[in-house]
Amino acid sequence: MNKELFNFAACLREAIQGRDAALRRPVGAARRPCQELKFDSLALELFALQFKHNAAYRKICEARRLTPEVIGHWTQIPTVPTAAFKELELTSLAPDERTAIFHSSGTTEQKPSQHFHSKESLAVYEASLWSWFAQNVPPDLRFTIYDLRLICLTPPPKQTRHSSLIHMFETIRKELDAPESVFVGKIGADGAWTLDFDAAFAALDDNSKLKIQNPKLILGTAFSFVHLLDFLKEKDLRIDLPAGSHVMETGGYKNRSRSMPKAELSALITERLGVPPENIICEYGMSELSSQAYDTGIKNSKLKIQNLGCHFHFPPWARVQIISPETGREVADGETGLIRVFDLANVFSVMVIQTEDLGIRHGDGFELIGRAPVAEPRGCSLMSA
Repeated sequence: MNKELFNFAACLREAIQGRDAALRRPVGAARRPCQELKFDSLALELFALQFKHNAAYRKICEARRLTPEVIGHWTQIPTVPTAAFKELELTSLAPDERTAIFHSSGTTEQKPSQHFHSKESLAVYEASLWSWFAQNVPPDLRFTIYDLRLICLTPPPKQTRHSSLIHMFETIRKELDAPESVFVGKIGADGAWTLDFDAAFAALDDNSKLKIQNPKLILGTAFSFVHLLDFLKEKDLRIDLPAGSHVMETGGYKNRSRSMPKAELSALITERLGVPPENIICEYGMSELSSQAYDTGIKNSKLKIQNLGCHFHFPPWARVQIISPETGREVADGETGLIRVFDLANVFSVMVIQTEDLGIRHGDGFELIGRAPVAEPRGCSLMSA
């Protein structure tokens, strides 16, 4: 076990869990100078450790002549494209330390990315995902959290050991300690995710006739929701979920036969499930990262009602840049470019990930546009197609 990276991971996990106020900020609050200084010092420290202990990453950095000696700010740290995770073992973990592997989702013809994890790296991953999820849960859901029924529109964890998304859903389930939870997805003959529509409808409508109804939290990919909504429309069914119910949707539509803007999907969820727009939470993440971005819940509920889209934000232990593919530089506010993420929670792999997703810069957040035209189709939503 690498003691240097292990110690960094342990300290970061404590900071994420709230013991280091300089690294944290309330949801939607402006970043303070002390937070920026803290992030910069941690990022430079982690880069030096990853350069030292991650052989594949070190070769990439040396080929660019970018070493810890010449890097003076976190924005200068060398990035790695998501495609590199398909060809290289971008990890500091020895083979006997790798207890889990997250694969990128996509079509069966594509070679998946591989993100290796150990017990220690999963502990950081789970601390990161739960802490930011909990901060982005609206207050009315927090107050009813112990009476919540959790419905996941995915196959269960035992069938999908390499899915970071389902590991995330399972972590949320454990942390919520929801009295009743159910996974209503299944894996089709072609390996794609599908829904058990009867099971999904039964879970959604289970206590509709009871005087006291438990609120529900429904987690799923965009395509899972499309398939569910199409089923309800075909059967001419509408479900009025209990007050306080929420939906969390993740995933895009690039290169798929059926797609729709988030505002349209949100409207259909409201129409068929009775969940108001302000209770629909959008999430952005990928298997190569250990942190996720949210549309900051309540803060942007008015934007969603006005069909102005979701403005995603990563947690304080991550940063995002929107990069011009022509110049390689960060674009101005309101301009479009490729999403680049600096994720401190990626302790044992690579901190800086260059995605193939397009976004519009909005301050220190972004609006997700979709996949770049030259990118391969991928993402959790494709598994549901």
